[in-house]
Amino acid sequence: MFSCSIFLGISLLNILRGFYVSACDYSCPDKPVLTPSRLVVKYGDPTSAICVACQKDCLPLEESVIGMEASRGKTTINGTTLTWKVDHLREWELTPKCFYTDKNDNQCCSNLIVTVYKPPEHVIMRLNEAGPLTEGTEYTLECSVQNVAPARNLTVAFYRGQTQLGHVKSTSTTKVPVSETFSLSYNTSKEDNGAHFWCEAKLELGAEGPKPPPVVKSNDLIVTVHYGPELKVPADPAPINIISGKTLQLNCSAEGNPDPLYSWTLPSNKGHHTEKTLTIESVDFQDGGRYVCTVSNKVSTVSVRFNVTVQKNILLYVIAAVIAAVVLCFIGAAVFYTFYYKQNKMGKYRLKDAFRLGRVDHTTVPLSL
Repeated sequence: MFSCSIFLGISLLNILRGFYVSACDYSCPDKPVLTPSRLVVKYGDPTSAICVACQKDCLPLEESVIGMEASRGKTTINGTTLTWKVDHLREWELTPKCFYTDKNDNQCCSNLIVTVYKPPEHVIMRLNEAGPLTEGTEYTLECSVQNVAPARNLTVAFYRGQTQLGHVKSTSTTKVPVSETFSLSYNTSKEDNGAHFWCEAKLELGAEGPKPPPVVKSNDLIVTVHYGPELKVPADPAPINIISGKTLQLNCSAEGNPDPLYSWTLPSNKGHHTEKTLTIESVDFQDGGRYVCTVSNKVSTVSVRFNVTVQKNILLYVIAAVIAAVVLCFIGAAVFYTFYYKQNKMGKYRLKDAFRLGRVDHTTVPLSL
């Protein structure tokens, strides 16, 4: 009750003595000291500050003009010390002033810097284009921050997964809540297919602000990126030599989004093939030549060219030669058996052979006398 009476009396004295806050001198050697010198308050929260109006140039209390000029809150005075309190701070632009009149009738003042903040209600990540993206095309990532204050302390960061892509600071100077959309240009690649993009809004309120700073994260935006076929095989492979009758298999596998389609051009014009692997079970001479595999999707087209040469199967000739040699050997053995071996074993001799092979003993026997 006593403090209220003093405050009312001081206020009346201010009016009688013509005190005007606009005439404040902020360079007084013994100016009011506020603790803290700066307040950072979340909208709707309670807050308070203490002001020591003067220390050396103070007049007697009954002669002094002393007080706290504020549109919200209550002030209690104990000597030259003032305590200002607010139960629920719901004013965006507020600058309380602590003041007193010195012995030279100089009006000395100090301002209490108050920052009222409000984290964003929503943070939304989106693209400037709907539907699938195309590799190698530049798009705009957009981060919408709704109902945040003060925007001058706002920084928005863009992310792909856990990698930061960049950040943007607000240029707004208003203290009341605003909604803003921040943009970042981004060039897509095939690695972005299925990637998670998101953004976060951070209020960087300085040393007096909350720790850690208020951060609101957006939704995850999962993108689909279309990219042209990329071959898993060489586009111009080495020439292929294959023996007639063997199986020919050609592969032109590729990866792309959407899934690529395959089309083959054959030297023999045998049918229409739409698989990534072409198989001919038994090649013939007419299957030799150039094979072209065309791989395409809605983004781009690539081709693979195979040069195939079909050679004679010399193995057949080798087998035929071996068979012929075996036959000749068999015939030779049969002739030998018939004309030599069989005749000798069966005893069929010619007369001249008998004289050649046998010997006659012509020894002379002496006569008896």
